Amino acid sequence: MPEQHPIAALVLAAGGSSRLGRPKQLEPWGEATLLDVVLRQVEKGPFDERFVVIGAALDQILDAVGLEGWTVVENPEWADGLASSLRVGVDAVLRLTRADSLAIFLGDQPDVDESVLTALLAAHKKSQRHVVVPKYRYEWGNPVIVAKPLWPRLMSIEGDSGAMQLFKAHPEWVEEVWFEARLPRDVDTERDIEDLRPKHR
Repeated sequence: MPEQHPIAALVLAAGGSSRLGRPKQLEPWGEATLLDVVLRQVEKGPFDERFVVIGAALDQILDAVGLEGWTVVENPEWADGLASSLRVGVDAVLRLTRADSLAIFLGDQPDVDESVLTALLAAHKKSQRHVVVPKYRYEWGNPVIVAKPLWPRLMSIEGDSGAMQLFKAHPEWVEEVWFEARLPRDVDTERDIEDLRPKHR
């Protein structure tokens, strides 16, 4: 059998939180910060190598968030949008690992259920397609798993739409995994924080 290379994890957390007006990565979330919660969830997955892209509020995040076991990738062009973080993150994974697949997470989605990742990884093992995407009822969401042959295409994306527009343009690349749950919400505004932050008992 061919050698199995690991699946790397990539968390995109470089944004400037323009709608919130302060770094949402550092927003108190239970007993930690929002970004801490996302990273700890990803750590439950079978990833030997984990990368997080940080840009805005870099020094504050390095001081406040538990990053042991993570490779931090700085995105100095974070203001250009999500695609810039995807580019620098994928570039780092290409240079620093032998991974042949990449699980991509958003740093502002704290409510992705662990069972979603388990199902995506199982589908990825069986699928002949290069992309595995969760379909929450009627909408594609995150995280997504992308095989190495498509990484150069990820590095060519521009703007703030991430990879979804590319995948929608090429449905033949995509394996969908359906979930009954609703699409996980991003934390972008005060209302999102009010709705999603864990309530103290």
